Amino acid sequence: MPRFKAIVFDLDGTLVDSVGSITAALNQLLKDEGLPPVRPDDVKDMVGDGAMKLLERGFAAAGRPVGADDLPGLFQRYVPLLTRMPPLASDLYPGVVDTLRRFEMDHVALGICTNKPYQPAVEAVRAMGLAGLFGAIVGGDSLPERKPAAAPLLATIDRLGARPEDAVMVGDNGNDVGTARNAGVPCVVVSYGYPRMPVDKLEADIVIDRFEDLPEALERLPARA
Repeated sequence: MPRFKAIVFDLDGTLVDSVGSITAALNQLLKDEGLPPVRPDDVKDMVGDGAMKLLERGFAAAGRPVGADDLPGLFQRYVPLLTRMPPLASDLYPGVVDTLRRFEMDHVALGICTNKPYQPAVEAVRAMGLAGLFGAIVGGDSLPERKPAAAPLLATIDRLGARPEDAVMVGDNGNDVGTARNAGVPCVVVSYGYPRMPVDKLEADIVIDRFEDLPEALERLPARA
């Protein structure tokens, strides 16, 4: 029997290297505003805290900081751009598809809890050919709170028909560890994503270097953190 009944994944930096997609959408918005583009290497350090924070950081990097009053309008223009520029199957990290299929065959419920806006997240999953694998997707704008609050993860688990004590979170940065801790759920962190700090400082239960190592890592986890 599988060790956990439900596994909830972060999206960007965990399942897929989406910096190229995010940079393209952000740079199109910057271009529309008459601003210079930002580099993918810089965008990598902007990802993880939701689209509003990304836009704030992106516009500051392009030389025109924006105020809180301007962000909602920019967000409304950015989300359709991001939806139209999803990552593709070629952007998935090695081992993701085969490992997810393995969980599917074991009848483990799979979900996504991301700070990426909901519609671009759904389109990204579809464009990568993974739409049939996930029973729930909760985005950064799906609820009043986003990671590291517990609510998005708990909502994802509930929509999968599972309980927190039967679930695990898999992510790549401090927000993922934080939301897992706040929800009372164990957390596995991948070392290859966008952590913005050394992964050994994130205080995850287990750190893995390859996605295909996840099944074995789950066997070593307690059901609760």
